[in-house]
Amino acid sequence: MRVAEQPKSFAIVGITKHGAELARRLAASMPDADLYLSEKFLQPGEEQTVYSFPTNVRLLLEQMFHRYEGWILLISLGAVVRMIAPVLKDKKVDPAVVVVDDKAQFAISVLSGHLGGANALTERVAAALGAAPVVTTASDVSNTIAVDLLGREFGWRIDDDRQVTPASAAVVNEEPVAVIQETGEPDWWKRKGAIPKQIRVAGSLQEARDSRPEGYHAVLWITDRLLTEAELSIAAYRVVYRPQSIVLGIGCNRGTSMEEIESAVLETLEQQGLSFKSVKCVATISLKKDEAGLLAVCEKYGWPLQAYEPDQLNQVDFPNPSETVYKYTGAYGVSEPAAMLAANTDQLLVEKVKSGNLTLSIARVNFSKAEVPV
Repeated sequence: MRVAEQPKSFAIVGITKHGAELARRLAASMPDADLYLSEKFLQPGEEQTVYSFPTNVRLLLEQMFHRYEGWILLISLGAVVRMIAPVLKDKKVDPAVVVVDDKAQFAISVLSGHLGGANALTERVAAALGAAPVVTTASDVSNTIAVDLLGREFGWRIDDDRQVTPASAAVVNEEPVAVIQETGEPDWWKRKGAIPKQIRVAGSLQEARDSRPEGYHAVLWITDRLLTEAELSIAAYRVVYRPQSIVLGIGCNRGTSMEEIESAVLETLEQQGLSFKSVKCVATISLKKDEAGLLAVCEKYGWPLQAYEPDQLNQVDFPNPSETVYKYTGAYGVSEPAAMLAANTDQLLVEKVKSGNLTLSIARVNFSKAEVPV
């Protein structure tokens, strides 16, 4: 058996004569996929470009299953179910699985339809082969919100996924559901047609309550705020999404430790009732782009570091300019203008806070503007 040492995103597998022909055709339209064929159906010259396995594809799946984002198997559905059963782990880590019949009549989403992207992959495969896509996920069939995927393309993070299943049930069973969006990208509804009438979209908790005083079965809350139990009592099931909406502007003395920066950031966010999961990036002056403590904090939390030149910072109208800061940096401020630039806004959520060896400011990303810098 010959397998890819550096796998691409997807694997296409054919085990029959017709399946191998279809697999080759599909692979020609998917440069991000590796092609695997049964050894007996390899053609002359394919040994260097096509990966192969003996008669039993089960060994290939055992060895490579979790090394791909998705599998397209030109094998009968029943056989695939039996072969993948022993290698399944969890829906959060299992790859997408799509099955195509030997005549390419149907492309079927089998596993990890939402989180793994099998539904989208099914549509792609069906289009390439002229097959009918078969997707059975309730939210897709009903053309409604997929609770576990809402905002995923924007980087929204679910704060706690324990209530995703009952909230999803409320959505697909057409029970009253509120979507409260306080921040984040506004264009999250991607399906054709209008949002189902049983789903109320509101910009605040009060608006949601006014819209339906008797309450909701579930609430999908898009916010960077830390919510109280009293607020969450609007519904029995709650899913909170953390959009990437907070920018931290930081200025610091040379040699400020990672621990001091981290402590100041987390403490300030908590005091302001903001979630660290919504931090989009850290912004500072170019003089600090190689500051070890700052880089260490960004690496730990996966926050990009955006650095601006002094003349860029001086073009911003910010609340607390300082001649002293200008004397040492060439800019009249660091944390405030840097946060405002990175958030593409002319307002601050939190003006400059002095904490030991650093200053910290917080801005919320202005999603009403067409383009927000990274």
